[in-house]
Amino acid sequence: MKIKTWLLITFFIVMVLPITGAYSLYVWINAYYQDKNVGEYFEKLTELNQVKSVLENPMYYKKNADIKDIEALTNEHLAITLYSKSDLILYSSNPLKQVFDTKDRIFKGLYELKQNYNAFTYKEPVYQDGELLGVYEIQLVRTDWVKGVESRSWLVIASSIFLFLLIYFAVMMLLNRKLNRPLHELMRQMRTFAKGEHVESNLVVRKDEIGELAQTFLAMQDEIETARAHLKTEQQQKELMIASISHDLKTPLTAIQAYAESLQSKALSEEQQDEYRQIILTKSETMKHMLEDLLMYTLLQSTSYHLELVAVDGAEFFEMALSDYEQLCKDQGFMLEVTCDIEGMYAVHPKQLQRVIDNLMSNAWRYGAVGTTIGLAAVNAGQCPIESFDFVLPALNKQNGMYIIVQNSGQGVKKEDIEKLFEPMYQADSARTKAGERGTGLGLNIAKQIIEKHGGTVELISKENYGTAVLCWLPSFKGENS
Repeated sequence: MKIKTWLLITFFIVMVLPITGAYSLYVWINAYYQDKNVGEYFEKLTELNQVKSVLENPMYYKKNADIKDIEALTNEHLAITLYSKSDLILYSSNPLKQVFDTKDRIFKGLYELKQNYNAFTYKEPVYQDGELLGVYEIQLVRTDWVKGVESRSWLVIASSIFLFLLIYFAVMMLLNRKLNRPLHELMRQMRTFAKGEHVESNLVVRKDEIGELAQTFLAMQDEIETARAHLKTEQQQKELMIASISHDLKTPLTAIQAYAESLQSKALSEEQQDEYRQIILTKSETMKHMLEDLLMYTLLQSTSYHLELVAVDGAEFFEMALSDYEQLCKDQGFMLEVTCDIEGMYAVHPKQLQRVIDNLMSNAWRYGAVGTTIGLAAVNAGQCPIESFDFVLPALNKQNGMYIIVQNSGQGVKKEDIEKLFEPMYQADSARTKAGERGTGLGLNIAKQIIEKHGGTVELISKENYGTAVLCWLPSFKGENS
């Protein structure tokens, strides 16, 4: 049951129970009084008839009458008052009675046994030979009645207090069981989780708001633990990256230092000096690329970093982007086959997309077999570049947009290593690289992140002892509001 519904029902019960209890007490006491009234009425009527036989004697309504018999009748439960016909009180056992009383009050309610709270009152005139002599008034005090009323009044008060306390403690126990206890348990679980411990909550079985809150807490716990694990993995990757790059930077830096120290020697020939200077420049360039990769990777990891894309003509941009690699391939010992067949507009970040092509070409040189041909293509989706590997064709399954394809011949990549190649700092066996060269292990990861920020995808396919191809797909530009 929902807590809201439970509280409304509880509130209704708390409101109704006291009213029901009070009404039940009222009915019970009223029924008791009704029964008591009947019995007491006939009891007092019998007592009244005994007294009336004495008070009807005319002699008591004369001056200086002997009223010893009347005085003998009076007691703390019975009061008698005698009035003359001129409204003078001849006798009264009630000391509070005045000497005179009004006719209206004296003659009002004659022959009627009136039932008041604390006494029954009866008045009757006395005649002699048709002449009015006076009036007598009898008061029968309801001592037992008053005591019964007082005792039952205290009983009603005590019962009301008991009922109130019973309802109060019952509601407190229910609230403690329904709300207070589970909320304290949930708070304890939250404090436990805040200390870094995993929490298994038994409150999720509840079918109320606390159960929903517990489910939300567990979902939040899972999300936070996933985020913590991700952050831990990222931290480990960063530490590994720093250690790896520090080690990789140390090698060219040591070489630069050694060759720079050698240049200080006067025994070197001009040819040796030129060679050493060239080596220093090459090592410096290697260090520069490593630091650029590290900076780019860190920048791409930032959630606040967004590529500002601009619309370009596909044919013009990609023809320019694929140029100038032929001489670099020759220098690395490869032949290059370039295909550019693009139509339409594309949203790109020119500098970062050029970085993607540079990284892919760098990997093609590093892992390709020297003397073979590297394929570089930019084609519309649905088209097949000339001389592409046969295992590349089934992977070109997009029907819109365009593909950037870089393929090289070589030993290829094992299936179990393909996904790992896109992880930061993961590198293939250096024995497979050209002359055992090593990079930062960030190139493919950076390329993947840049392409994804363009709204595209990256896929690496390979066939062992044959070759490898990287396929980058980009969507067409559909306008500013797309």
